[in-house]
Amino acid sequence: MALNVVRYNDAGTPRWGVIRGEGVATLNVDATSTASLMSDEGLAAARLAAAQSDVDHALQDLELLCPVTSDRQLIAQGLNYSSHLREIGISSGKLPFNTLFRKASSCMAPADTPVIRPAHVRLLDYEVEIGIVMRRAITGPVTVTVENLAEYVGALVLHNDVSARDVQLPQTQFYKGKSYRTFGPTGPWLTLVDADDLRHFNSIEVLLEVNDEPRQRALAADISYKPAETLTELSQIQDVGPGDLIVTGTPGGTAVKSPGALKMFIARLLPDAKRWAMFIDGALQDPDYLRDGDVMRATAKTPDGAIDLGEQRNLIVPEGGL
Repeated sequence: MALNVVRYNDAGTPRWGVIRGEGVATLNVDATSTASLMSDEGLAAARLAAAQSDVDHALQDLELLCPVTSDRQLIAQGLNYSSHLREIGISSGKLPFNTLFRKASSCMAPADTPVIRPAHVRLLDYEVEIGIVMRRAITGPVTVTVENLAEYVGALVLHNDVSARDVQLPQTQFYKGKSYRTFGPTGPWLTLVDADDLRHFNSIEVLLEVNDEPRQRALAADISYKPAETLTELSQIQDVGPGDLIVTGTPGGTAVKSPGALKMFIARLLPDAKRWAMFIDGALQDPDYLRDGDVMRATAKTPDGAIDLGEQRNLIVPEGGL
């Protein structure tokens, strides 16, 4: 059974707690790193606390912290939903390769943190995503399957891969365009999962609204390269450890879209500087890009609520505007 675990501030000390109804039962587990919670001892403590009736705090009274700590790796998948590929002009619905890249872990922030728009960024976009949190270290090639996925994945979490498109695209730098501080709201909690929970992964629906207007809505079934396949490939490339976060891509509905076949043909004839200047000028007229004062709301859950990754609300503010 899925359990929701928060990381909260207790008079300057971070602590873990299991949500029980409207309350939280504190765990006696080191909360300076997500790796501690993902240990066998940490997961056992969470299960034990969930079985008890006592709570220590009201959930609404707590200051929630980012549940994935900045000492952990943040690895991202791109172009991983067929709906997103179609809207940017890739009709096949699936790339022949899994797009993987890194983000700075310092971009992660609590689920209710204002997103700070750097002064030079004019095309700010949103990407609601499901994240998987590692339970077991991988230090060499392994074969991960749907059947043994729960041996490697300990939790799911909600993530918003906020993106500066006028940095990411003209400079072809995913890392740079997506790694600014506050560009990764994460949480509000970790949802601890077992093998049975992970069988329902495809039924998780992600939703993102801007100012109460629906922008993104899709099932995880639309993901091209799912967690087991991705971890198998990733194991051939690099090490991952307990508490590391892998975010699985975003569906269609982002502000960035294909400009159309004719404009793309004309753009290919232009020098790079001219082509990207034309792209930015056109995109600045698009009301779907985020403006200062906008509020994003994101959720991810199964229809029956058995898996519920919580809700994020994030205000867009200009640099220096807090």
